[in-house]
Amino acid sequence: MTLRRIRIQGLGVIDEAELDLSPGLNVITGETGAGKTMVVSGLGLLLGARADAGLVRSGTPQAVVEGEVDVPADHPAARRVTEAGGDASDGVLLVRTVATEGRSRAYVGGRSAPVAVLAEVGQHLVAVHGQADQWRLRDAEQHRILLDTAGGPELAAALEAYEEVFDAWQAARHRLVEVVRGAAERSLRVDVLRAALTEIDGLDPQEGEEDDLRAESERLSHAEELQTASWAAHDALVGPDDPGVDVASVAQLVSTASSALAPAAAHDPELDALRRRLDEIGYLASDLASDLSGYAAGVDVDAERLDAVHRRRADLTALLRRFGPTTRELLRFAREARDELSRLDLSADDVDELARRTESLRVQVGRLGAQLSSVREETARRVGREVGEELSHLAMGTAEVVVHVGRRPAAATGPDARAQSRETDEPTSSGDEPPGTVPLPDGRQAVPRRHGLDDVEIRLSANPGAPPRSVARAASGGELSRVMLALEVVCGDDSLPTYVFDEVDAGVGGSAALDLGARLARLARTAQVVVVTHLGQVAAYADRHLVVRKSSDGQVTRSDVVVVDGADRESELARMLGGVADSRAATEHARELLARRGLEARA
Repeated sequence: MTLRRIRIQGLGVIDEAELDLSPGLNVITGETGAGKTMVVSGLGLLLGARADAGLVRSGTPQAVVEGEVDVPADHPAARRVTEAGGDASDGVLLVRTVATEGRSRAYVGGRSAPVAVLAEVGQHLVAVHGQADQWRLRDAEQHRILLDTAGGPELAAALEAYEEVFDAWQAARHRLVEVVRGAAERSLRVDVLRAALTEIDGLDPQEGEEDDLRAESERLSHAEELQTASWAAHDALVGPDDPGVDVASVAQLVSTASSALAPAAAHDPELDALRRRLDEIGYLASDLASDLSGYAAGVDVDAERLDAVHRRRADLTALLRRFGPTTRELLRFAREARDELSRLDLSADDVDELARRTESLRVQVGRLGAQLSSVREETARRVGREVGEELSHLAMGTAEVVVHVGRRPAAATGPDARAQSRETDEPTSSGDEPPGTVPLPDGRQAVPRRHGLDDVEIRLSANPGAPPRSVARAASGGELSRVMLALEVVCGDDSLPTYVFDEVDAGVGGSAALDLGARLARLARTAQVVVVTHLGQVAAYADRHLVVRKSSDGQVTRSDVVVVDGADRESELARMLGGVADSRAATEHARELLARRGLEARA
């Protein structure tokens, strides 16, 4: 999972540039004002940062940033692209445009998408650590996430067990609140549902019955008319059953016609075919007459049955007016009413059992939460120690890092209890214990959240004797980047494929710069790292070295990005080390750094 290529057009001093990145450590260097920060700004746009029309290069209609990322199809970023309608079958393509009037557009996987989707995809791909972008350290929730990541499988298992019980407790709590709080309404609703179901079950309607009754009512109401018409048609076809009545029927006339054709039909096949058709008409007339006779005999002239059908229709119509326009809707209402009644119609024993289960889950949440806190506290001590050791190699040797794990205290009564109630969606109780709290094994109470009982804060004491404060307030911009680097080395995992560090080397020099480069190279063993730096000691550790170069024709200044290697790379490192690219001493120093990097890489 790597950021393969970035293309930038019309962004600040960059007219057009393409950055081909390697999987390991990529460094971006260049003279002051060449546009190194534009590379990071472009990457920020690609990850959903707020658009600024001032970034668009003068004389250019729009700025365009395009990024190609290699990720498997099952990666969260690829899945989000697919959900947005884009194509992620062969990696992910991200595009962001910013017009001169400020209008911005985003594309993910070849499809237009809101900028928010671009940001969601980016969160799974790249973490940008610049002096103005340390959101992971400014967001208290991210402190806990970093600690939990560092805790490994043991902490993950403790968190999973806690979350499972917490979710069950929340469901039971809300169910109990629903039952107890709405007792009067629930009782009334139960009565209404029971009455409706009693009435429906008493009638026992069948789906489609209203149509059957309507047809039967119509037939019974016109029974005599139906009989008279069918007998008349029968007599016309085959004659009346009374032998004393001599009426020419269809069957007789057809028979006469067939007999008239029979002698001559023997001499002409065409006429014989016509005679056979006459015979068929005779057979059909006879069959139809038989059917009419059966129908007439089956017509039921039953006044009592007609009255019963009318009563049934009236009763069914009354139900349909109240519960549904058709029997289909009526029966669906009955099913839903039975389901609702089964949920609402709880006995006192049922309520007591629900309350006991809720309390049992509450105790389990406290017990598992305390176990989770214990694992976090142990992890916090280790992380603080290891991050401090990392900072000692990053020109922050006197800094002390403390990962504070503290439980949210439970207020007993009054406004604090009501505030906690709002946070946990729990009504204020009248008992001695505040709502939404859980008991700890030591007898105290704690306010739980889905992630546990703890508030986690990474604190930094930058100087000896200074009290630790939240790292976001205690560290300068450059220190924040270095603290983040140390945290990523200690706490990072493989879920985030790319890290970007901008000016992580601010205020660093000498041997500390070599340590900084070594730490970045160490992080690059498990993730792709992109670093903007002005230190040759850091740049010497790069797996790929990119240089932002500025050129001018006297009127227009533009920048592009090139990959340097061999003598060109030595020349760039010499410029960074000595201020000029052709300094013999600086060139020798550059070669020494590259040789040292090669030895460390082989070690």
